[in-house]
Parts: sequence; C-alpha cells; structure tokens
Amino acid sequence: MVPFKVDLSKEVIAITGAGGVLMSAFAKALAECGAAVGIMDLKPESCEKVAKEITEAGGRAVAAPANCLKKSDIIAAKSAIEAKFGKVTALINGAGGNSPKCTTDNETAAEAEADMKTFFDLDEEGFRFVFDLNIMSAVLCSQVFAADMAKAGKGNIINVSSMNAYRPLTKIPAYSAAKAGVSNLTQWLAVHFADKGVRVNAMAPGFFSTKQNAKLLFNDDGTPTARTAKILAHTPMRRFGETEDLIGTLLWLADEKASGFVTGIVVPVDGGFSAYSGV
Repeated sequence: MVPFKVDLSKEVIAITGAGGVLMSAFAKALAECGAAVGIMDLKPESCEKVAKEITEAGGRAVAAPANCLKKSDIIAAKSAIEAKFGKVTALINGAGGNSPKCTTDNETAAEAEADMKTFFDLDEEGFRFVFDLNIMSAVLCSQVFAADMAKAGKGNIINVSSMNAYRPLTKIPAYSAAKAGVSNLTQWLAVHFADKGVRVNAMAPGFFSTKQNAKLLFNDDGTPTARTAKILAHTPMRRFGETEDLIGTLLWLADEKASGFVTGIVVPVDGGFSAYSGV
C-alpha cells in the first residue's frame, strides 16, 4: 500500500533494475497510482514475475528485459514499452550494485593481516563493472529515454544514489565512488536538460536490509555483525530502513504537481545518518 495517492495515470515510466527488491516495490507503488510501468531487468524471468504481479493487482505493466550496459538492449526495451503504452514520460535509473571483487576485508590499511583481501588486491575488472553498472547504465538509459522527453519539452528522470555518495563506507571503494558519480551526474543532467523541461533528481537511501547486503549485516545464524552495530550507532533513528520508507519520496518526485519546480537535488532517506557526526 502506498502512503498517499498521486495521479500518475498519464505517465509511462521505465524502471531499470525492476526485478530487484527495491525497484520492484517502486514499480508496484507507481502502478498503484495509475502509471503504466516498463519493467526492465537483466533477468527476463524477474521482469515477467513483477509485471505479472502488477497486472494481476489491476495495474498496467509490461516486461522489458534488458542489459542496461548495452544500448541496443535499452532501445529494444524502450520499443517494447512504447508498443504497449506509448511514449515513455519518466525514467527511474535503479540498476546498480556492488561486487565482492571490489570489497576489502579490512577497514583500514593498519588492520591488514595475512590472507586478507586488501585495497591492493582489488580486481580491476570488478572495479570497472561496478562503475559501469551504476554510472554507465544511468548514462546510457538517460541517452535513450531522455531524447524523446527533450523533444516533447517534458520529462522526469529519477536516479538512485546512496549514502555512500555523501561519505564513503569502508571496505567498498568502488561502490562508494560510483554512487558519488551518480549524484554528480544527476546535477549535471538537471542543468543540461532544465530548459528542455526535463527534471532530474535522485534519491539517496540510507541503510536498508536486503538480500544484496544481508551477508554484510548479519551472521549466518542471523545475529547482527559488528558492522551492523556501527551502522545503527550512526543512524539516529536506530533502525534499518524499510522499503516502504522510500515510497513517499518516490511519489513526490514522480508527481509533476508536487515537485514540478524541483530539479538537481539528491534526497537522503536515511534515518538521520547524513546529519549525524558521531558525537
């Protein structure tokens, strides 16, 4: 259930990474508010599953599988969405993630011990993959979808950044740097497209417990890790975010009447993490 309703019945929204936990929830919330949604994900079965769940609930959705690092795939997905619902009016760049190949075992160089994977051991190709997945996917999808928006004089792009963009987390340098790039790209695109009527903003989630980060946050027996204790100690609201905590901000940014004069911002949804100095 959405926290409040906005009228998105005239919107056709493409969502990348929509087979995942957060983006599938975004798709369902937007559909509940009347939007037609294009479910884009690398895995066709995930696209079909989410699209089916939406249509069975009375919403409008179409599966549009795509590798968002291949422009030809993105163009094909755009064609599939438009064949079903017409011109895409908004894009959510939700595809992203980290790679174990780019995660150190130690938080600082002083902690390095034998058999630890340190900064000097990080995989070059893994680093490039994380940058591509987070930044290049947003660049390529924005190129494909924003062209028609600019011609129409109206459009909306919502990127997904992260708390890592504000302050890099230990152990995950590639993901932190990539998300900082997403925030910067958001501002650049906002300025570039402002006189074409295309708004560009981003959401920066704080710490949410999902399948993607479960191993970092909890031990095999389900108990919190030391890292989890640090996160919660620096989150004034003392809890992890729930998927539902993001929906209100999403709907606000998606609704032209609510945020029509808003562009170039990155909205923290973080339980106060970005405001807390630790003392």
